[in-house]
Amino acid sequence: MSGVVRRSLFMALLIAGTALFLCVPESPVYGAAAGQFEVRQYGATGDGLTKDTAAIQKAIDACAESGGGTVYFAPGNYISGSLHIRNNVTLYLDTGATLLESPDNEDFDPYEELSYKTESDEETTYFHYSLIWGENVERIAILGQGTIDGNRKKRHGPKPIAFKRCRDITIRDITIRNAPNYCISLLGCDYVNIDGVTMLNNFCDGIDPDCCQNVRISNCHIESWDDAIVPKSSFALGERRSTENLTVTNCILVTSCNSFKLGTESGGGFKRIAVSNCVMISPKELRPTKSGIALETVDGAEIDGVVISNITMLDVDTPIFIRLGNRGRDMEEDIPGYLRNVTISNVEAIGGKLTSSITGIPGYPVENVTISNVRLWYKGGGPADLVDRVVPEVIEKYPESTMFGELPVYGLYCRHAKNIVLRDFQVGCAEPDQRPAYLFDDVEQLQLSGLGAENAVGTAFVWMKNVRRAFLSGIFAPENANPFLRIQGENSSQISVIGNRVADMKKAFEIGSEVPKGAVVKEGE
Repeated sequence: MSGVVRRSLFMALLIAGTALFLCVPESPVYGAAAGQFEVRQYGATGDGLTKDTAAIQKAIDACAESGGGTVYFAPGNYISGSLHIRNNVTLYLDTGATLLESPDNEDFDPYEELSYKTESDEETTYFHYSLIWGENVERIAILGQGTIDGNRKKRHGPKPIAFKRCRDITIRDITIRNAPNYCISLLGCDYVNIDGVTMLNNFCDGIDPDCCQNVRISNCHIESWDDAIVPKSSFALGERRSTENLTVTNCILVTSCNSFKLGTESGGGFKRIAVSNCVMISPKELRPTKSGIALETVDGAEIDGVVISNITMLDVDTPIFIRLGNRGRDMEEDIPGYLRNVTISNVEAIGGKLTSSITGIPGYPVENVTISNVRLWYKGGGPADLVDRVVPEVIEKYPESTMFGELPVYGLYCRHAKNIVLRDFQVGCAEPDQRPAYLFDDVEQLQLSGLGAENAVGTAFVWMKNVRRAFLSGIFAPENANPFLRIQGENSSQISVIGNRVADMKKAFEIGSEVPKGAVVKEGE
């Protein structure tokens, strides 16, 4: 090859390389550069002083009109009112980029007008009064290491993210701070993936999938004054729709209310819910967490097929709260739903104050609940006079773990239930408690094995009232239990007690005179 040819080839390669270098975008983005719409190119300043709403919306609209792509936020502080996300649009907040809610409420869209009536909470019902919102859109995403800041110091204000009747949603890796309303609010949405999101100092709920289906929540850290993760099935759509096919895993939940709760707005039902590998912590600077696991239906909803496993809690007042009631919101006739087929396993809770409970209402029992390998350690100190307290039914009351007040037992209270299985269920308290460990009232088909209790003071270990078809086995009764088993109620029947270790058989049983003869079958009889 001649020198002239070599020089010509070298110059051609140099020119081509320079052209290729000049085509590389200035800022790396998530996704193809060809689909990138940089908000500053549409007039956004990111200076933290100018309202960038119109410029950001131009970028979103241009992205959608081109067929979709990524709307890119370079590092900076972008003040904005309501933004309308479109089909096939991804918002990408780069590291150092913060999207702040405008401090002026008039910069946000007004509440939408509904063609139907609903008794659902205002925060649950309305979606247009939000920072980023979409209705009837699909294939949308909010990604990046940036931050969405509610820019408020108290509750009540625009939601940071609100989607209604949307599908194919991804929200990943962002941080949400100082939110005055539900951080991520979803109503009637399908195929949702929320992963790696951090929420800090928020004044309302963390994540609310309401009437949503096929939802995955994973690897999130949520700190909120109100509930952390609270799936609902409200009447906010003007119709009953269930929340189903929902998974929650690998999350840290810090809240002053409920860590994971089904309900309270519960008209459409909850089916096939799985929660695993979560840490639930009470915030030190706020009031303690009310409950860790709260499964509630009070508006005719059907809870069916819930699996919860591998949970650890610290200073959560009530570790487990399961409630079937009959408030009857948005119902023509107040008819209770049902709560059944629940499995809870591998739970460690330290520092509880209030008794865990499983409660239905007369004629409508909670059904088919299995709880195994659980250790609940309470603060204790309950006085003996609570043992005689009559627990009110409060059938129509708002459901929460404090609704019954102090209960006659310190470990687990179970009333109006059917087919309850407890295996390797251990309770204890830091200070001696004068109350029994367990109470079962109006329960049919009860299996107890491997139960334990620590620091009870000379009172009953297990207390049964009107229990039918029960089997107790493999239990090491506390040495100071007096008695091991107390049985009351004229409807008691078919109670078998076999293969247990009791220190003093003379103090093992206390059977009321009203209990039918032969209702209790003891080992060796």
